[in-house]
Amino acid sequence: MRRLLLALPFALLPLAIAQANEHDHAHESLSAHEHGAASLNVVLEGLRLELQLESPAMNLVGFEHAAASDADKAKVAAVKAELEQPLTLFALAAGDCKVTQVELQSPLFGGDAHDHEHHADEGEHSEVHAHYRFDCTRANELKQLDLGELFKRFPATEKIQVQLIGPSGQQGVELTAAQPRLSF
Repeated sequence: MRRLLLALPFALLPLAIAQANEHDHAHESLSAHEHGAASLNVVLEGLRLELQLESPAMNLVGFEHAAASDADKAKVAAVKAELEQPLTLFALAAGDCKVTQVELQSPLFGGDAHDHEHHADEGEHSEVHAHYRFDCTRANELKQLDLGELFKRFPATEKIQVQLIGPSGQQGVELTAAQPRLSF
């Protein structure tokens, strides 16, 4: 499954190129760090659903620098706690899915403080990477993924570029707060 998830960007490359050609060339690449934009890879294979969310920290936390103040540290802790509850953020219609794995990675979530300072001094952008695995006893009943709550809890996230591989094949779609649902 992990190999399939890692291969997703390559499998969907022709779709991404076609979609990029339809849009104004001034738009940034899907992989570029763009505040307000995030990406989500979705793979539904058999009874397993995997989600891989990548977002600039600015969209989720409101800043990208190392948390130094108590207020910043509290904000980072609160966001991390929310991201650790994927069934709240990603409403799965039917499927009877249970979370079996949550992996969160970001310079803001821990590690050596020196690394954070070095990262911030270079003017680089902090990102949050979240990987979720669900086992669904009735995966064939899974028809929709609703990101409405994610947009509500993180309003700085304006759009999410979704790439999906599922029983109906592959597709790419842009979700927004006004259109937060993805059909499998």
